[in-house]
Amino acid sequence: MTSRNFDLIAFDWDGTLFDSTKIIVRCIQAAVKDVGGTVPTDEAAAYVIGLGLAQALAHAAPDVPRDKYPVLGERYRYHYHLHAHDVSLFDGVLPLLAALKARGHLLAVATGKSRHGLDEALQTVQLKGVFDASRTADKTAGKPDPKMLHELMAELGIAPKRTLMVGDTTHDLQMALNAGCPSLAVSYGAHAPDAFAALGPLHIAHSVPDMHDWLLANG
Repeated sequence: MTSRNFDLIAFDWDGTLFDSTKIIVRCIQAAVKDVGGTVPTDEAAAYVIGLGLAQALAHAAPDVPRDKYPVLGERYRYHYHLHAHDVSLFDGVLPLLAALKARGHLLAVATGKSRHGLDEALQTVQLKGVFDASRTADKTAGKPDPKMLHELMAELGIAPKRTLMVGDTTHDLQMALNAGCPSLAVSYGAHAPDAFAALGPLHIAHSVPDMHDWLLANG
């Protein structure tokens, strides 16, 4: 079998594998507007992608009273559902995942999405059986808490140094650091890459083909 540097590769979902960043930003803004809050800028809304929904909305809408958070969450889910089929995997993701599986890597998802949202997305893009495990923020803890990665590593029996976290936000990279795992950053998602270097990713991929080439050479 081909030599591997990592046995487990854990991917963030939105903005890393799934091209949903712009839709999520618009849905956050629409939800905040619906409850009378100050609509966040595109940058502020994009920054919270990857956090758990409640944490993300609270950060994006600091002037919305806490007692309105449930309604805020409902409005976000309403708007996202309207656009659920507007988003898709980035071009090149399916061949990449197939190549990694063929080389014997275990694959996982560690996401700020809800369990329902991830399961729906996986079914939509016909990825059943591709991932060996997954964790969502509503069932564990939001990023950058390392609980998601700790649980994935424990379930699959993989040590931190043999686990690579791949993500498009500083939350992903900080979670990897907190879990003692190396990371790979992608710059085409929610966060600008300026802050990535300080968090020590092994590489910053600027496209899916760049990620593909790096993972096949170094994963």
